[in-house]
Amino acid sequence: MSLQWYPGHMTKARRDLLALMPSQDVMIEVIDSRLPEASSNPLVAEVRGAKPVIKVLTKSDLADPAVTRAWVAFCEGEPGVKAFAATTKRPQVTRQRITELCQHLAQHRRPDRPVRALIAGVPNVGKSTLVNILMNRVVAKVGDKPAVTKEQQAVHLPSGIVLTDSPGLMWPKIEHEPRAFRLALAGSIPDTAIDYLTIGMFGAEFLLERYPDLVIAHYKLGAIPSNAEALLGEIGRRRGALRKGGTVDLHKAAEVLVHEFRAGAIGQISLEAPPIS
Repeated sequence: MSLQWYPGHMTKARRDLLALMPSQDVMIEVIDSRLPEASSNPLVAEVRGAKPVIKVLTKSDLADPAVTRAWVAFCEGEPGVKAFAATTKRPQVTRQRITELCQHLAQHRRPDRPVRALIAGVPNVGKSTLVNILMNRVVAKVGDKPAVTKEQQAVHLPSGIVLTDSPGLMWPKIEHEPRAFRLALAGSIPDTAIDYLTIGMFGAEFLLERYPDLVIAHYKLGAIPSNAEALLGEIGRRRGALRKGGTVDLHKAAEVLVHEFRAGAIGQISLEAPPIS
């Protein structure tokens, strides 16, 4: 199954990023803690070039904590990279840490100008939420659907840093199908561009393989289902996703699983682990 989504405004967003990057001291790349590799856009690395980067792993409250720690360590092994797992539960820590990292990475800037930092990342990873945390007030529109931000906007942080928020940027063709499925499961590709049953089956298979105990506990199962379709059947019966006559509507059951995963209701789950060196 091919799963692609690249709205027209993203071509302009890429051009704008390329034009703005030379004037910036630091890039802040926002990636989803549950899928740091899949949500790291290769176009963002291309735009950044040799500029230092802070990789902010958002939504860490929803991810497996041990896997997130491993990802932070992995990211910091890359040259010119600092990494930080952000949580909405401790916004003051996020503000302080990112301010410190920006000032450290931009220490060679001209002393008469403020630090300039550019936020970039794929859609729906929490860029605008991060801007609001850093400003300590709502200045960026936030939504639970991709592509809420469509234009660049610059704000002056209380710390003196000039921060530019950019639209979510996807790349034109996602070659690796599992990567596309992970992005869709996490909500970085809009629901209008995905097939819920396909993504639900992908998610069910992954959960049975990696987090069976969470599945049993959340859906109150007596035993682990034998396969992804069987799990969707159990979910459908427990959530009332039934057709006339009492048969399970697998499509609706898949929707339930996808939305409960996105909300963190099933538990703290990471969709991928860092490569083993």
